[in-house]
Amino acid sequence: MHIQPGELVLVTGGARSGKSAWAEQLAKEVAAGDRQVIYVATAGVHDAEMSRRVALHRQRRPAHWQTVEEPVALEKVLQDRQVAGVVLLIDCLTLWVSNLLLPVFQEQDWNREKEQALVERGARLAAAARQSPATVIVVGNETGWGIVPADPLARAFRDVAGWVQQRFAREAHRVYLTVCGLPVPVKVPAGRGGVSNWPGL
Repeated sequence: MHIQPGELVLVTGGARSGKSAWAEQLAKEVAAGDRQVIYVATAGVHDAEMSRRVALHRQRRPAHWQTVEEPVALEKVLQDRQVAGVVLLIDCLTLWVSNLLLPVFQEQDWNREKEQALVERGARLAAAARQSPATVIVVGNETGWGIVPADPLARAFRDVAGWVQQRFAREAHRVYLTVCGLPVPVKVPAGRGGVSNWPGL
C-alpha cells in the first residue's frame, strides 16, 4: 500500500460495503511500529440499536487505539492533533454532515445559500485534513446510488453529503471505493495506477 505519512485518504462505499473495516485495516498498516492511531467517532448514540452498532465497532478495533467522540467539531480535532506520525481515522464523514444539517434544516426556508454554507464547511475541513502533518483516513457513504428520496430533508442530506465527499475526494491523495468488501482504488498518487485526476472532481 505504501501510504506516506501526512497523506489524506478517503474510503467510501455503500452501506455494509466493508468501508469501515477497510479503513481500519489501512490505519493498522500505516501505524505499524510506534505510530499512534486516534479513532474519531462522529456517531451519536441515541437508541439501543445504535449502541449495539457502536459496541461492534469497538470490539473490532485494537484496544490501544485512542477514541475521540466528536459529532460536530472535527476542525478542532484536526487542529489539536496536527502531529506528524499520528494516524487520524474519522468515521464517518456522512454522519458529520447529518449532525450539521439536522439542527438547521427547515423545509420552508431551506435554500441554496444555506446548503452551500455546509458544503463550504466541508471543503474547509477537507483542506485542513490535506494540510495536516498527521495521516488522515476518512470514511464516507455513497448516498446517491438509490432512488431519489421522497422528502425534502432526505434530498438535502443526499445532496450535501455528496458534495462534501467530492470536496474530500478533490483534496485526497488517495480514494478507495469499497464494493462487496473489496477496495477499488479510484484515485492514487500519479504514476502508481488508478486515476490521479478525475475531471469531475
